[in-house]
Order: sequence, then C-alpha cells, then structure tokens
Amino acid sequence: MSGDGLSRRYAGFLPKIAGAGPVDLGQGSTPLVRSRSIGPKADIPNLMFKMEHLNPTGSYKDRFASFAIGRARASGANRCLATSSGNTGAALAAYAAAAGLDCALYVSENAPEGKLAQMLAYGAQVYRVDRFTIDPEESSAISDLLEQEAARRGLELFITAYAVCPEAMEGIKTIAHELHEDTPAATDIFVPVGGGGLHVAISRGYEDVAALDADAAPPRIHAVQPSGNDTVATPLRRGETQARPVSTSTSISGLGVGFILDGHDVIRHARATGGQGFVIDEDEIQRVQRRLAREEGILVEPAGAVSVAGALAAAQEGEISGDGPVVCILTGHGFKDPGTLHNIGGDAVRIGRADIIGTFEHD
Repeated sequence: MSGDGLSRRYAGFLPKIAGAGPVDLGQGSTPLVRSRSIGPKADIPNLMFKMEHLNPTGSYKDRFASFAIGRARASGANRCLATSSGNTGAALAAYAAAAGLDCALYVSENAPEGKLAQMLAYGAQVYRVDRFTIDPEESSAISDLLEQEAARRGLELFITAYAVCPEAMEGIKTIAHELHEDTPAATDIFVPVGGGGLHVAISRGYEDVAALDADAAPPRIHAVQPSGNDTVATPLRRGETQARPVSTSTSISGLGVGFILDGHDVIRHARATGGQGFVIDEDEIQRVQRRLAREEGILVEPAGAVSVAGALAAAQEGEISGDGPVVCILTGHGFKDPGTLHNIGGDAVRIGRADIIGTFEHD
C-alpha cells in the first residue's frame, strides 16, 4: 500500500492474521503512470496505467499470495496447495519460499513456459493438468477433487476467487485503496476479467472508500474479456444478472477461465457502478500489447494489455464521457510470456565486427 498512512486508514477493512501477519516481499504501492501516446491518440487525455506488473513476482497476484501464505503460516501448515493458470502459481511459490513452506501447484495445461519456469525456480512442485481451465466441466471436476484432497490433509486450496478464498482475496482490494489516494477523481477503471476475482476485489475496495468518505464519487468499473472467454462481458451488456460458462478457446494466458467463479458478482458490481462489459478480439489485444511496448515503453503480457484494449474500445464507442482520469489495470509482466515477446519483437540481427559501421547507415 502507499505508505503507512494508507495502511492505517484501511487496516480495518483487511483480514487479520495471527502471528507475523501477511508475508511481505514489497508488494503493492505500484506506480500510476500517465499515457504519453496511446491515450492522447484515442482522445483519452487522462489515460492512466496502474502498473501491477511491477509487483515482486510480476503480477497483482502477489497481493493475494501475501495474505494466503500468511494464513497458511499462521495455521501451522507446512505446505500450500493451489490451482493456477500461471501468475497465481508464481506468486504463491515465491511467498511460500519466503515463509519456508513447500508448494504444490496444479496448473493449466497451456500455461506459458515463462510462468512455469518461474514457479519451478522458486522450488514449487508443478503439475500440468490436462484440460484444466480449458473445459468447464473438467475444470470444475478437477477443482472439486483438489479441494477434497486439500481438506482431507487439513490444508486450504488456494484459488484466486472470492468463491473459494474470500479472506486472501481481500489483499487485492488494496489496489482500489491506492487508486483512490493517487487519483480520487477517476471516472472509469478497466479491469481484465478471467474468473472475475480482480474485478470483485477492486469493487469491494471502492466500497471501503465509500465507507470512509460518503462524498467520494465511485468510478465506473468495467469488465474486459478476450473473445475466447466471454463469460461476463456479453451478459453484462445484455442486462442479464448471471455469468455463463463457456468452452474457453482463448490464447490469452491467465484469462481462460471458462467456468463460473466470481462471474455473477462481477456483473452485480459492474452494474452497481455503471460499468460495462467489453469483448476484445485477441489480435487486437496483441496489437495493443505491441503498442504499449513501442509507444509507452511498458512491457506486459497479453492479459496485461486487455484493459487498455477495453478503454480504446470504449472511447471508440463513445462510452467514456468527460476528461477525468481513466485507469487501466496492467496485470502481468511481459517476461511472463516470452513467446508473445518474440511475436512482437522478432529476432536480433547477427553481425560481425566488419559490419558494425554499416549498421549506422540508414536509407
């Protein structure tokens, strides 16, 4: 969080953990950076980026892991169990290592190699599970099986969803606390949605803000999804109250959660704030990822570009009104998914010493 004052102000809204409390690796207090190029070109003069990819393990999931592993340590557990499509596993593996806990991770079969390597580097046991996060019925069955096995061993199965781990998820609310301190006049916040926990956490964080300051004007909190995982965005646009399961076909790592976790609550919170749903073509997401790198100097994985793609779509559709701050949550670092970096950057040119002078000559 942004300093001791902010910690004290919102302490009453965060879970209490016995003993040493949450595990601290320096998570939170991420920068809020103004767009230099993408925003002005899209007629969004106050487009801002919340740089969650700059947390210690490269994603906002560190805020969850801090509380999850703190709870595990306080309970006397000697290991943690979790499911993940990538970033949750990396965060839990790091925080478990810091707390001296073993960590077993059951991950999506299509988790990027960069995220798997990160989990393994922290010493976690990593198991890629066939069809997990891809097939809704199989994913639900896998989650149920893991929950049963965790309970049998007296452990909590960590999943970044309020439907499963509500107390640890509260650590993510601090994003909203920081945003309110840094840009209290924000009018719109664009949030990538897979299972929906991030959106719900930010919405709940702004409810904390309202409890302390009744005059604070809450921003509209929008839900943005890739076209291959449209569980909440279209139902939200249609005025429906329920999310829907889909057979996810998205290539956007981290957002391929086709079964219902916090989706119903995403729709409820978005509608309460005036937020809207946006479905973005995956080619467009990758174009925005490239633009962030080339125009802003910001390197995120594709999931981290989804919120920006949503803001651009909203601007094009005339759904951003006024010149107030518009915030996009950048969720994961580009190094998480090296394959996509190669796609946007290509290969270095190999030369010898005799060729160096020629590289300074341009047409």
